[in-house]
Parts: sequence; structure tokens; C-alpha cells
Amino acid sequence: MSEILLIDDPAPFVRRLTLNRPEKRNALSNALRAEIFAALEAVDADPDVRVTILRGAGSCFSAGYDLGGGARPPYPYETAGGPGHWARHVVEGCFKVWDLAKPVIAQVHGWCLAGGSELATACDLVYVAEDAQIGYPPVRMMSPPDNQFHAWLCGLRPAMEMMLTGDAIDGLEAVRVGFANRAFAPDRLEAEVLAMAERVAKIPTDVQQMNKRSVHRAMEIMGLRAAIRAGAEIQALALTTPSSRETFAKIREDVSKGLSARDEAFGDYRTKS
Repeated sequence: MSEILLIDDPAPFVRRLTLNRPEKRNALSNALRAEIFAALEAVDADPDVRVTILRGAGSCFSAGYDLGGGARPPYPYETAGGPGHWARHVVEGCFKVWDLAKPVIAQVHGWCLAGGSELATACDLVYVAEDAQIGYPPVRMMSPPDNQFHAWLCGLRPAMEMMLTGDAIDGLEAVRVGFANRAFAPDRLEAEVLAMAERVAKIPTDVQQMNKRSVHRAMEIMGLRAAIRAGAEIQALALTTPSSRETFAKIREDVSKGLSARDEAFGDYRTKS
């Protein structure tokens, strides 16, 4: 049994995946990502499961990609190499979730940052704790997101504010701007998400996959898939800037100090007193 991804079936037709690296704030290493994708694909092939819940163990959903070495090869799946490989790889992963037949629900509490927020937005439904903290701090000194969902989910003005500050929003604000469906008190989140999963699971998969696909196809006709893929190329270009290169050099020397240097002028995230 895996130690980094816990799997259980808390209700009929419901599969639950729990990111289990609490000591690392569920940082998304490639090993963990590989297990997530394998588990989701297994659900799609399992006639006894109709919906998946994705959540994090410990204090948060996920603080982002594992910058301490866990993002190095091997990768969970093949992506064409060359400049922009990582951003394209991330976007392909998000669309793997997007293209599954069965719905995936993100259950978000605590930190949901950078790659963690990208994983959550790839899900079909997102429910958050009222005090969750959702943001993309790499925009401050590194690059825009790999998976540039902000404008599509949140609209022009909220997306621009998030992109130009890197500030986190709480669960209530996430619902207001369209990142999440609903917010609940932290002690109610798990029960509310499970209740929604059971409600979704009442509909047979052969019908539900068409319901899911119809919404996605409408978004694709409006340009979502092409825009997010174009955003991956902008992210790759951003990594060539002097500020981005300087930040990554600091992170290679010491991850904690590098990220603190990024956030200290703002007084938030790990530098909040």
C-alpha cells in the first residue's frame, strides 16, 4: 500500500484519494503525481466507482510542487521535450483530469498554493474551508502559472489582482470570484464534501460523463484549452527573465531561504509574523 497516497471508499460509488505528505505540506513530487494520475485512471475503469474526492492530509491541501528535488525526472507521463517542457507537462496533467469520464471533487483546506491550486482547478467541483488560503506566489519573482486558469475561473479583475500581487485569497473570497463552488466551516468541510459526492454518485456514469463533457466542450469552444496552452508558452518565456533566474538560483542553494526572500517584502506566507 502506498504511503504517499491513501485510498479509501467512504461511501457507495465514492473513491477518496488523500495526498499523504503532511510533513511536506503535501508538496507535489513527481512520485506523488504519478500515483494520483494512476489512481484517477483506475477509477475511470472501475464500474463500482462514479466519483472521486481529492484531499490533503494534515494541515493543508497542498503547498505546491516539490521544489526540494521532487520535481526532477522520472515524470509521471511523457511530454514533448524542449523549452517549456515543464509547463506543457503540467497543463497536460490538468487536462488528463479534465478529460476523465468521471467527476473529480477537490476538498481544499489550509494552504492551496501554486501547483496545489492548479491541481484543484483541474477538478470538476471545488469545495473549500472558509479559512483556506489559495494563491500563486511564484508570480512575484518567477513566472505566471503553468496552468493559467485565473481569468477563466475568476474573471478579468480578480484574476489580474491575483496575478499582479501573488496574494492568497480565503475560501469565502474563492467562492465569490468563482474559484470554488462553496465554502464551509473547517469542521463541516469533510461531511459536506462527502454528501455532495454521494449526490453526484446517484447519477450513472454513462449519463454523468456526458453531463461533464457538455460543460467542458462549451468552455473549449470559447477558447479555454487553447488559451491555457498558450499560457504555458508565456510561462516558459518568463523563466528566461533575470528575476526568475535569480530566484531559482537562490532556491537551488536553499529552498526555504529562497522562498522567504520572495515573500518577505509582502510579509505573508512563510514570512508572516
